[in-house]
Amino acid sequence: MKKALLFTSAGVFAIVVYLASCAKMVAPSGGPKDVDPPVVVKSLPPQNSIFFKGKSIQITFNEYITLDKLNEKFMISPPMDRKPEISLRGKTLKIEFSEELKDSVTYTLYFQDAIRDLNEGNPLVNFQFVFSTGGYIDSLSVTGNVFMSYSLNPSKNVLVMLHSELADSAPRKRIPDYVTIASETGFFRINNVKPGKYRLYALSDNNNNKLYDLQDEAFAFYDHVIDVSPESNYLSPGEDSLMNGSRVDSLKRPIPVEGDYQLYLFTAPVKKYYLTSSTRSMQYKLVYTLSRPPDSLAFDFIADEKDKFLIEKNATGDTMTVWILESLLWSQQEIRTLIKYPFTDSTDNLVYRTDTIPMRYFAVKPVRGKEKREILSITTNISGGFLKPGQNIMLASAIPLLEPDTSGIKLYLAEKDKRTVIPYQLFADTTDRKRYILKAKLAEEMRYQLITTRGAFRSIYGIVSDSAAFTFTVRPESSFGHLTVILNNGEGKMIVQLLDKSEKVIAEQKAEANERVLFPFLEKGTYRLRVIYDFNGDGRWNTGDYDLKLQPEPVSFYPDEIDVKTDWRIEQEWDVGRRNEKSWKLRDIKQQQTR
Repeated sequence: MKKALLFTSAGVFAIVVYLASCAKMVAPSGGPKDVDPPVVVKSLPPQNSIFFKGKSIQITFNEYITLDKLNEKFMISPPMDRKPEISLRGKTLKIEFSEELKDSVTYTLYFQDAIRDLNEGNPLVNFQFVFSTGGYIDSLSVTGNVFMSYSLNPSKNVLVMLHSELADSAPRKRIPDYVTIASETGFFRINNVKPGKYRLYALSDNNNNKLYDLQDEAFAFYDHVIDVSPESNYLSPGEDSLMNGSRVDSLKRPIPVEGDYQLYLFTAPVKKYYLTSSTRSMQYKLVYTLSRPPDSLAFDFIADEKDKFLIEKNATGDTMTVWILESLLWSQQEIRTLIKYPFTDSTDNLVYRTDTIPMRYFAVKPVRGKEKREILSITTNISGGFLKPGQNIMLASAIPLLEPDTSGIKLYLAEKDKRTVIPYQLFADTTDRKRYILKAKLAEEMRYQLITTRGAFRSIYGIVSDSAAFTFTVRPESSFGHLTVILNNGEGKMIVQLLDKSEKVIAEQKAEANERVLFPFLEKGTYRLRVIYDFNGDGRWNTGDYDLKLQPEPVSFYPDEIDVKTDWRIEQEWDVGRRNEKSWKLRDIKQQQTR
């Protein structure tokens, strides 16, 4: 009996082991990775249905899906006051409407790339679902491009809006009739639009309410009313790939498309006057900043004894720096200061405001026995031990300077066996109390030494500089490249800017039509060119203003990059007759990412 039980137990154990090994899940080896997006297999109602009277829509896919950033990506056009409720059950997406649908209206549900398969995250790109509560599907479209006005590059997550309400107040007070999102190339297409006259706008909708109601929202407007009609804007069924979901390869660059209407985003200028900041970063330094330059309006520091303060303002006048000269004042942890400045009140009237501003500074107590002597730091523009031909030496401090002791400043020609004193002239920079300019006759490819002894420079607080030595060589002209730009077909005043590859401004020159602009002493490298059409002649680029119906001042880019080589003199002709021009190869269009 015991033996029989033993055999029976062993048999059961073997069967269990065998079944467990058969049921064990083993990851498949090899095989292609799934790169296909989900596919719609059915929907209730069907795509492009008419006479829709229901309260919800169900869309079923061939695989399980997930929703990525749906709150950011989903839109319905025309917009609704309350967004539909969207839920997932298995492979089915359900959209339930939270308010009554309008009669005889074509609706488009935009999902962008929010719908993705559950396992690999492959997106269904630009998926849209269209239906109508009337007897037909509106089949007109509006296309165009949106770019940032200063760089002419596309911007992310920009809404493009059509308003049938033609009043100027519409983008601020009413949600649009139609809305879409521009692609990463800046292209947009608003589909299923009914015939009529519309205003066209673009908006970086920071608060997600589809209204242009925030100061810092980028905005664009088309100057004219557009007429959407079958003759010019017909969209045949299936013509536009944006109507259907598709996969975009992760390494494939988006194809730029030029639409019918061009919009240029700008951030409106600050119009109200107010104090934006007041800081005391040093015990004797007070800084006050206004929201905008005051022009001829007063921006003053008020004190009974003005001789106890040194007051400086920046070039635009919107930043005032006050240096306290009296130690009994600056040693206080809190100083109550009085300033007068222009202020825009709640009724939008400009008044003068006088405010008492407490300025606090808490000095860090030094560790006992380790208090260090404060030294005045002096910096120069001698970069990498070199100066350009004809370049003056700049000597600067972070604190206003007294007149330097020139007996402690020596400039030498440093030859192999001897040093020769070089005469120089030292000038205070009339625009900056913290900087001096040293001028001298310097020869190319010669080695020089600038030596300053301790105390040669002294701040207004009596802090003295330490001894220092700067060795440098004047590079020969032949070690640089020189670029001359010949402007053709220009008109009016312009500003020509030399940019690096990241479009940082290297140098700029004011110019007029058909002038030659010289950019000398350039390092070897790749450069770009931008021209600003300076309509108001103020010597700078000006943003747009929707209240005044002013577009931002247009710009254009030279169509290619320019390679500057050592000891080359390049003359480059440039047709600047067309505004807001930039070649696609220069636009900052990133590679599409599907994950």
